[in-house]
Amino acid sequence: MAKILNLQVTLGCDKNCDACIKFFECTSPIKRELYDSPGLKKIEKRLKDIKYKIVVLSGKGGVGKSTVTANLAGALKKSGARVGILDSDFYGPSMPTMMGVLGKKMAVDKSGRGLVAVETKSGIKVASVASTIEQQGYVTWMGEELRWGLFSFLGETQWGELDFLLIDLPPGTGEETLNVMKAVRDLDGGVMVTMPSDLCQVVVGRCISLCQKAGTRVLGVIENMGTLECLKCGKNIDVFLTGGGEKVCSSTNVPFLGKIPLDPKVCDASDAGEPFVLSYPDSKPSKMFMEIAKKIAEDVGYKLT
Repeated sequence: MAKILNLQVTLGCDKNCDACIKFFECTSPIKRELYDSPGLKKIEKRLKDIKYKIVVLSGKGGVGKSTVTANLAGALKKSGARVGILDSDFYGPSMPTMMGVLGKKMAVDKSGRGLVAVETKSGIKVASVASTIEQQGYVTWMGEELRWGLFSFLGETQWGELDFLLIDLPPGTGEETLNVMKAVRDLDGGVMVTMPSDLCQVVVGRCISLCQKAGTRVLGVIENMGTLECLKCGKNIDVFLTGGGEKVCSSTNVPFLGKIPLDPKVCDASDAGEPFVLSYPDSKPSKMFMEIAKKIAEDVGYKLT
């Protein structure tokens, strides 16, 4: 069966690994040789001073993946780490708004050989396509344009020395997600974000499968939008049910990192341009973010202060 599968994957190969949707399934011995392009070498050189590179994924949109990314970055920064965020969603970039740098443009460095990531007031570096276009601007790249736009963005952005780079991926397992996982070949792991409902568990399972197929270690699953504490009576309300994150972890044998409770102030903080974990450090969601950040850091071998 393995031989038949290998034949099917390589059948009709045009030797263009960059565009191949079967890249992670391919077992051809010439794959790496073909894929060793100058553009990817440039990306590797640009990211060499970053200790840990982690992708944040979700099986579908609307689960709060970008909010989780922003707050994990805030928690890591608060614990003493040097942190950057790459917003790799070219069609719906939201990270500049959440991090309070909307309107700031990524500048060309003095040598003219790269773009400089913008920096938030808390010292987190952010790179986003939204920081290269007008506020109401948009991109409509497709296919090779999208892929090489991303590769150029990765290869041109200057980060300097960082402890963590969190890569906020678009939702799902589509082309943009595959492009990032192809381009950053030394990822230290992936973090999945889901909601408690059963529907989300099916799609987050696909992200776990993608990471496993791509050789990216799954650091764990975060269940976002968990139990809400009523502001009037103090009772707990499971708006989106509960336990879905633990269920998918049990069925896929990956770590469960924790539940983030629902809190209306999370939205307020995002709109204000500061991670919730920095704006409301004593809240339950913030304390959970700090715990999860510590778990992730320890898992990759970094000791937080």
